[in-house]
Amino acid sequence: QTMKISVPGRVCLFGEHSDWAGGHRRSNPEISPGYCIVTGTDQTIDATVSAHDDRLICTMAKEDGSRIGPWECLMDDDTLLEVAKAGGFWSYIAGVAYQMKTYYPVRGLIIDSSRCSLPMGKGLSSSAAVCVLVARAFARVYDLRMTVRAEMEMAYLGEILTPSRCGRMDQCCAMGRGPSLMTFDGDLLRVAAVPPPREPIYMVVVDLCAAKDTVEIL
Repeated sequence: QTMKISVPGRVCLFGEHSDWAGGHRRSNPEISPGYCIVTGTDQTIDATVSAHDDRLICTMAKEDGSRIGPWECLMDDDTLLEVAKAGGFWSYIAGVAYQMKTYYPVRGLIIDSSRCSLPMGKGLSSSAAVCVLVARAFARVYDLRMTVRAEMEMAYLGEILTPSRCGRMDQCCAMGRGPSLMTFDGDLLRVAAVPPPREPIYMVVVDLCAAKDTVEIL
């Protein structure tokens, strides 16, 4: 059975890096929890997904209309972990697949992304969107009945296996396009939908055509 999945990017409206600040409460409870308000974007990654007996097979679309892959990997613990720790684009997919295989009774997966309007490497959490897409694909294909929070957790655990070392904010793209309030209290993450404003809020997101290295920043 083939299913269609779409995951947006995310924009942090208030509270950038509060996920890292709130995480320090693990060792110092006197530090205040972190708070942020985030919202999904109109740009998405879209894919069709289906089961495979023993392999992870992925073809991913890029914003310019080109496609990369197909990339194949055995659903073997050591192989997935090696790919995840090596870094690169496929490491995110392998990292999430490793975590899904660790915590849930899943086999292989075929991911075929034919459309991507979400810019890569522009601070809109494209890597987190890919990770959420993989977690959601496993959940839907194998009928795991995971909550959105569970998808976010698997996406986060998968991404931190890579050299990326992301925070816990980015996976809010799993919540969709509406705004959400996130609270970071050590290892405790809480997410709540924010009621829409009574009046429209117009925002302009600008591409400064700059570059960043998230691994170096962290």
